[in-house]
Amino acid sequence: MSIQYLHREIIQPVVDKTSRPLWSVMIPTYNCAKYLRETLVNLLIQYPGSEVMQIEVVDDCSTKDDPEAVVREVGKGRVSFYRHPQNVGYIKNFNTCLQRSRGKLVHLLHGDDGVRYGFYQKVQQAFDKSPEIGAAFCRYISMDENGHWLRFSELEQLENGVLHNWLEKIAVINRLQPPSMVVRRDVYERLGGFDSRINCCAEDWEMWVRIAAHYPVWYEVEPLALYRCHSSSLTGRCACTGQNIRDLRKIIEIIQPYLPVETASKLSQQARDNWAIYGIRDIAPQLLTKSSINAVNTQIKESLKCSCSFKVTKELLSFLFLFIKTNVHNSIKSIFTLLIAAKNYIL
Repeated sequence: MSIQYLHREIIQPVVDKTSRPLWSVMIPTYNCAKYLRETLVNLLIQYPGSEVMQIEVVDDCSTKDDPEAVVREVGKGRVSFYRHPQNVGYIKNFNTCLQRSRGKLVHLLHGDDGVRYGFYQKVQQAFDKSPEIGAAFCRYISMDENGHWLRFSELEQLENGVLHNWLEKIAVINRLQPPSMVVRRDVYERLGGFDSRINCCAEDWEMWVRIAAHYPVWYEVEPLALYRCHSSSLTGRCACTGQNIRDLRKIIEIIQPYLPVETASKLSQQARDNWAIYGIRDIAPQLLTKSSINAVNTQIKESLKCSCSFKVTKELLSFLFLFIKTNVHNSIKSIFTLLIAAKNYIL
């Protein structure tokens, strides 16, 4: 039975159940055709045939490139292509991927991300071994715009298997990236699609918490997914306006009812602390080198709306000290702009 909410698209069950593949690899794209070629090549090395795996690129009406040409060239008939007649936004495009999927297991693989050899075999083994799980994910590797590896995600546990206390861990910070996650389609049918109230980023975090509140989740320790970080990403653009932190605050509100009553308030406060620190320690320094002082100021303001706890204040003071130390040549006005933004929220 599906759980229906106003802001979640209902994912309809597959009508023809007689010829369903095991896998649906759905690839949302928007102006990222230059990466799509690499994504498809790495994927097709593992392609077991159309009777086992559906592969489809779902394009949100790209205007700067031609993903369909890449699909024809690389896919050679193994990859289908669907283009929206007009731009619908990334949340609607993700939900379209879910609606168009026919497989029992759904892998949302962004057009600029990738998987390493063995991903589908290892994840399939997880579902075979523990059919009660709603989802399975692996460790992932962050890479830069040129595909060079940057870092490995944190190790969740030492061995493969169902995660313990996963809801409490995923509820306070997003610990994975979309290319590493596979979800049973009937889970989406029950819980619905991605939440339309999220404007800019972290829509996946809300979904992973939602799934963890209803199903056990499997963890594969081998890093088999590749997540691309680049300056033109949607998340990077949203950071300049502070929309990234506003979305995260909204998600914390959305997910609190998913949590156990006795720990919901505590976990929500931990989430607010974690994301405020993320905005100040991780995002604000990046904006210092790429954007104006106004973008930094906005990021700090939105982060402090998340939390002004002692931990967050300590992080902010460290950032301000670093800013003053490394920007002595900058105008006094810029320094005072940051100090005033901090003062208004801390005092």
